[in-house]
Amino acid sequence: MGTASSLVSPGGEVIEDGYGGEGGEACEIPVEVKPKARLLRSSFRRGPRVIGASFKSTGSVDLEYAAEYERLRKEYEIFRVSKNNEIASMQKKEAKLDEENKRLRAELQALQKTYQKILREKEAALEAKYQAMERAATFEHDRDKVKRQFKIFRETKEKEIQDLLRAKRDLEAKLQQLQTQGVQVYSQNDSDSDDNQTTMTVLGSEPSMGSMMQLQQTFRGPEFAHSLIDVEGPFANVSRDDWDAAVASLLQVSPHVPQALWSNTVRCYLISTQDTKAELDIFIKKHSSMLRQMCECLGHFYLNVYFPEEIAASYVMERKQEIERSSVCVSVIEDCEEAFVRNLDGHSLVLYLRTEEGSTLTGPIRQLLERVNTADKAVVDHSGFAEDGANLIYAQLMNIIKQELLGFEGADVDSKDSVIDEGREEDSGDVLWDLHDEQEQIESYQQAYNSTTSQLGFQKYIDRLNDMIAAPPPTPPLLVSGGPGSGKSLLLSKWIELQQKQSPNTLFLHHFVGRPLSTSSELVLIIKRLTIKLLQHFWSISGLTMDPSKILEEFPRWLERLSARHQGNIIIIIDSIDQIHQAERHMKWLIDPLPVNVRVVVSVNVETCPQAWRLWPTLHLDPLSPREVKSVVTAECQGMDLKLTKDQEKKLERHCRSASTCNALYVTLLARMITSGRSDWSLEKSLEQCLQCQDTMSLYRLVLKMMLNSLETDMLCLVFASHNGVSESEILDFFPELELPVLSFLLHHLNRLCITTLRCGLISFQHLQACEAVRLEFLGEGSSSASYREKLILYFNQQLSQDHVTWRVADELPWLLQQQEERAKLQLCLLNLFVSQNLYKRGHFSELLAYWQYVGKDKSSMATEYFDSLKHYEKSCESEEDMTKLANLYETLGRFLKDLGLPSQAVAPLQRSLEIRETALDPDHPSVARSLHQLAGVYVQWKKYGNAEQLYKQALEISENAYGAEHPSVARELESLAVLYQKQNKYEQAEKLKKRSVKIRQKTACQKGHMYGFTLLRRRALQLEELTLGKDSADSAKTLNELGVLYYLQNNLDAAKVFLARSLEMRQRVLGPDHPDCAQSLNNLAALHTERREYETAEDMYERALEIRKKALSPDHPSLAYTLKHLAMLYKRRGKLEKAVPLYELSLEIREKSFGPKHPSVATALVNLAVIYCQLKNHSDALPLYERALKVYEDSLGRSHPRVGETLKNLAVLSYERGDFERAAELYKRAMEIKEAEPSLVCGNTPSRHSSSGDTFSLKGPAPPPHAPR
Repeated sequence: MGTASSLVSPGGEVIEDGYGGEGGEACEIPVEVKPKARLLRSSFRRGPRVIGASFKSTGSVDLEYAAEYERLRKEYEIFRVSKNNEIASMQKKEAKLDEENKRLRAELQALQKTYQKILREKEAALEAKYQAMERAATFEHDRDKVKRQFKIFRETKEKEIQDLLRAKRDLEAKLQQLQTQGVQVYSQNDSDSDDNQTTMTVLGSEPSMGSMMQLQQTFRGPEFAHSLIDVEGPFANVSRDDWDAAVASLLQVSPHVPQALWSNTVRCYLISTQDTKAELDIFIKKHSSMLRQMCECLGHFYLNVYFPEEIAASYVMERKQEIERSSVCVSVIEDCEEAFVRNLDGHSLVLYLRTEEGSTLTGPIRQLLERVNTADKAVVDHSGFAEDGANLIYAQLMNIIKQELLGFEGADVDSKDSVIDEGREEDSGDVLWDLHDEQEQIESYQQAYNSTTSQLGFQKYIDRLNDMIAAPPPTPPLLVSGGPGSGKSLLLSKWIELQQKQSPNTLFLHHFVGRPLSTSSELVLIIKRLTIKLLQHFWSISGLTMDPSKILEEFPRWLERLSARHQGNIIIIIDSIDQIHQAERHMKWLIDPLPVNVRVVVSVNVETCPQAWRLWPTLHLDPLSPREVKSVVTAECQGMDLKLTKDQEKKLERHCRSASTCNALYVTLLARMITSGRSDWSLEKSLEQCLQCQDTMSLYRLVLKMMLNSLETDMLCLVFASHNGVSESEILDFFPELELPVLSFLLHHLNRLCITTLRCGLISFQHLQACEAVRLEFLGEGSSSASYREKLILYFNQQLSQDHVTWRVADELPWLLQQQEERAKLQLCLLNLFVSQNLYKRGHFSELLAYWQYVGKDKSSMATEYFDSLKHYEKSCESEEDMTKLANLYETLGRFLKDLGLPSQAVAPLQRSLEIRETALDPDHPSVARSLHQLAGVYVQWKKYGNAEQLYKQALEISENAYGAEHPSVARELESLAVLYQKQNKYEQAEKLKKRSVKIRQKTACQKGHMYGFTLLRRRALQLEELTLGKDSADSAKTLNELGVLYYLQNNLDAAKVFLARSLEMRQRVLGPDHPDCAQSLNNLAALHTERREYETAEDMYERALEIRKKALSPDHPSLAYTLKHLAMLYKRRGKLEKAVPLYELSLEIREKSFGPKHPSVATALVNLAVIYCQLKNHSDALPLYERALKVYEDSLGRSHPRVGETLKNLAVLSYERGDFERAAELYKRAMEIKEAEPSLVCGNTPSRHSSSGDTFSLKGPAPPPHAPR
């Protein structure tokens, strides 16, 4: 009854409606039906059914009900039909709405997609806009840069063109003038080496005479400045000035020399017998510690190498290696043969000879003594107590170490002075940098070059590198990529060596990056080193900032400026550049266009190469071929006298087929592992164990696991925990029970297995894989590494507590504390003034700054902390030595604050340093000049140029008085003044000062007493000497002559005499005594005897040479005039003026025929002859000669040339002697005007060392001083 789907009839029958009658489904009745349903139900229930009613009433009721029912049924049917129509209509509308909904949803989705697309297009457009703006900015930057480069290039070339055109016009005019006079023109190569460059140089002037009343008869000619040596051949026209420049350039190249000369360790090899063991024992116990302390304070290590007799036989190989590596050998006479004969590279030798009263020397010992004395080795002859003998050995050894090895010739070095390197700082001007970093790079280059003796087929890579370098500019950096240990360093070192031989005009700047976190991977230090090397090549290292960010920013500017001045190419090579932290971020100059003549080559690990660099031209190193693998293994086996069987070779060949097993390092390590296996392993077992390793890392771990003992393990862990490595002496301190023979064996073993190497005196890892293998095998957890760092911290803290601050303490201790995150201890370490001073003065400014930033201090806080520490330290200073150290500390603090950009705070410590030095030392002490120099630098920053100029001039005056006019400290002051004048736009004065500074640096560069001084030149001399050991020939005699000239230019007159004499003897035997080549040898020997003031011998040789050349050469030959001139000079020097006159006259005649009457060389001969006439009081003959010479000089050199001034001065003296005072005054005034045209600061009181021939003899006296033999 709850629904209208069924109705009950009055008779109880169920009446089915039309909705469900056919389908059998209940149909839903609309809501509107409900009231009618109620009405229907109510009509059915109008009253109760009366039981027993009449039929009539019942029938009438049924009729009524039926009529009503029929009516209702019709209404219902109409209602149902209408509703069915409505439902159908609604269903149609619903379907239509569904379709509309679907359409709208599809449109909405399409609109959403369109919106997303438009949004992406908008973002892409914005990104493109930003990129376009960046490209526009970059383009503008590049455009401005190219404009600047083009402007510089255009101006340079225009100037060169103008100079060439001007020179061309001058030469054409002179040529026409000579041709009109009918004079034959000779080339300069046909003239002698004295006057063919007359127009290029300046003669020194006479000391000022004050007034005409002081004029004396000081007639002089230019011949005193002329070269005496006859150097026809490869050394023609080479003066000592030119030689200084050439030597300094050669020393910038990294030659391959014995390790004893390049190592940072002074290795003292001791040999004793039972008779002398007491002396050596006393020496080791009493004096070794003092020598070690002295060397460490000077920045070097000291090590006694001693193999006692009872164990010497067990270390034959180690003894041989140590003798070859030793710097100095202390030996007894009985074992001198071993030390002397094996001392092939000329190492220093101290020979201890113990003699007893009444004893005589045997024949062999006497012969050995003669050989030792001939080689200029030290001999200690002693017959007293053993302690006295040990003292004598110590004194002799101390002198050798100071003077021959460390370069402090004649210096009294106090080993307690922790700032002993003050003097060496002068070489670098205001630029502070670490020589250890440079030495480490030199040794890294050598070790990379000598890492293998096998030919690895690198020629194809070298050819491709050459092609890339020769590509037309602009050229992006060249990328050498490969896996770890693929041979990138070896390839680059071999290529550098070949390029240096083939391209002598190319400047190579290379850097080999070590393991991460080491000093060699510090970006600021790398760029600073490259900048300094670049500046050194141009003899100017002033103006370099210390600010780390500015160093990185200014390097491309320096590169651009200096590359424009270099005639050849500049090639920069950086090996393992990907090991530098954030290299891609800080070396953006690699992406910028490089200067036209600059090329950059970098090597990277193929796995860690930055994505942006992969677009550069790349040279990828492929794995080794089977033939190359076999070559490496065979070479290693032959070195150990081993031979693999056919089966073993096949196993190796099958194993080395993948990229990881064909790696150059893997193959080398595999071969050495096989040949140096454990003593209890057979060759087959070693090979089997190695073949289980599929890459280099696993092979290294096998080596570490199976081949090393506990001592070697601890040693490697210490090396890993350190900053830059551990020295041999430090290892001996860590392990007191370890003897040096055992240490030498262990280091040789580790080096053989490609694990460690000695670099700059420190034990470090050969390869990054070896370092990583040590970490994985022994230091898996960080706590293990921290424990070894604690051991190192304790060791260096002990040295610090003993006031023994060396460069090792400053290098290691702050870094170790930083790694341990001990900020408080690090701050205390930095406040040790000598630690900070050591770091700063070695150029580690950025490292010191980083430590303070890690502690959390800003610049002002740093300054305050240092001031407080200095004040506290000053209270304890009492002695003069303490006050000197205090002044150095104040100066260092002032410089540090100035470099921090705090000039106002830097003034106080610099002034305090100046006060202490003036009070404790002397107002004219060189240290005062340093304080004045630094104060002047602060005034320059404040742009108070007048005050700065005054201070620089005071410093210059003090330096010249203390050191002389040609000392590096004088060059530093001159450079600073030049920079100051440039800032004031006084370019002419700045240029003159700069030229003088460059000249001083060139002369001193080859005179440094470094351990490696003239090694390259000695090597070339030995090569030349080897050529003369064969059969006598004219070529051998010529080579001997060249060798003599080589030693002459080095001022080694004794060696020069030996080779020149041998050349003369051989030429007389081969060519005959009257050959012109014999005259050349005689002339050179005469020049050498003249320099040694052996005038009689020189005169005899000159006369013999003149006689030969008169017979063999034509009367007007320039070489004849050459000998005539020098013999005349010698006559004049010895006072034989009458004999000199005809020679000068003949020389003048020859020059007139050779060069014409208006050549400067003729004017020189005229002046020389006039001087002789004046000295003979023959003034009437001298006057026309002077006047004619003056006219020639003015026409050819110009009216303001110094030669004109010299001639005017001589004419003034002559006029004064003749009584023509008015003319004398006029001439003298004009001469002084020419002299004063150059500032007195440039010339000073020192005459120019250049002459027409570029000779270097002094003009102050009649003869050059003799040179002491070396």
